Amino acid sequence: MTGLTDPLPLAQALIRRASVTPADDGAQDVLADALIRLGFAVKRLRYGETENLFARIGGEAPHICFAGHTDVVPVGDATWNGDPFGGEVRGDVLYGRGACDMKGAIAAFVAAAARHLGEGKPRGSISLLITGDEEGPAHDGTVRVLDWMAANGQVPDFCLVGEPTNPARLGDMIKIGRRGSLNARITMHGTQGHVAYPHRADNPVHRLVRVLAALTAAPLDAGSAWFEPSSLQITSIDVGNPATNVIPAAARAALNIRFNDRHTGASLEAWLGAVLAQHAERFDLDVAVSGESFLTEPGPMVDTLRHAVAQVVGREPALDTGGGTSDARFITRHCPVAEFGLVGATMHQANECVPVSELRDLARIYAAVLGAFLS
Repeated sequence: MTGLTDPLPLAQALIRRASVTPADDGAQDVLADALIRLGFAVKRLRYGETENLFARIGGEAPHICFAGHTDVVPVGDATWNGDPFGGEVRGDVLYGRGACDMKGAIAAFVAAAARHLGEGKPRGSISLLITGDEEGPAHDGTVRVLDWMAANGQVPDFCLVGEPTNPARLGDMIKIGRRGSLNARITMHGTQGHVAYPHRADNPVHRLVRVLAALTAAPLDAGSAWFEPSSLQITSIDVGNPATNVIPAAARAALNIRFNDRHTGASLEAWLGAVLAQHAERFDLDVAVSGESFLTEPGPMVDTLRHAVAQVVGREPALDTGGGTSDARFITRHCPVAEFGLVGATMHQANECVPVSELRDLARIYAAVLGAFLS
């Protein structure tokens, strides 16, 4: 266990692998080596271009799984103060792409497992589900590994995702659910013609504008017990018409709906279709739902996580369902899931970083969760 109870060295080693989606650059080799040293059985699962890893120690219940990703977003065009993949510590702060999202959390969980295992033969099982496809399309990552886990009797009793859930301070927030996300593309068809003779044409832009006004005229809902109101945002309106005297043959728009548990992707698609049909006979509606809304009801498992956070940082975190999507949307289909990680203030930014003290506190929190869950 020597050298693995402190998350800093492993976090640095992971950051030094430039695993920008879909590349792995050896990041999962680094993690696998550390887990094998701890006695985990490691299964490498490659789907398409994506490197994934499932590791487990113990074969009995209760089974707790930690889920995360070693892939990161590109460094971007902004100026970094050092090497984005250097893993440097300056002023007791660890810098590098993935420091908070989420190589730091992976290292913290390994450190927590090392501490827990060092206290003797543990009850139950600990596992890790680590993908290289969270920041990408998410087709060949967590969702595929979960299918493998289900087929091989590896579904956990509870899963903890290490996404950076905290807005400002470590211990601010636990995510117990997420809104669903729906993307829609609308193509309104008309008849091209001269603007001076509109009676000989059929202007699709006018109908598209009326449709978008109808869709945004009123809120979708007022929220629910654990969710804020759903949000519909128009993200694009395109005609592609370079002429000033031509009525176009088609007009297009795109929108996104972040929806709570009052809706499903199917119910929203039906609603969109009904509104469109009120204003047009000829249209195309293409809908893609990247995830349904979900909620892990507060209870003993969430309470264990909440108490572990309070034990280390001295304050109880809020329970929340806001923000974007995460791979928890796939995990909830198989077992209860919650999310807790580092402060996300610098994720996806230049000079992404985490104070070393917070990285070590996160390891203590994860160790407290393991101790309580597997006691």
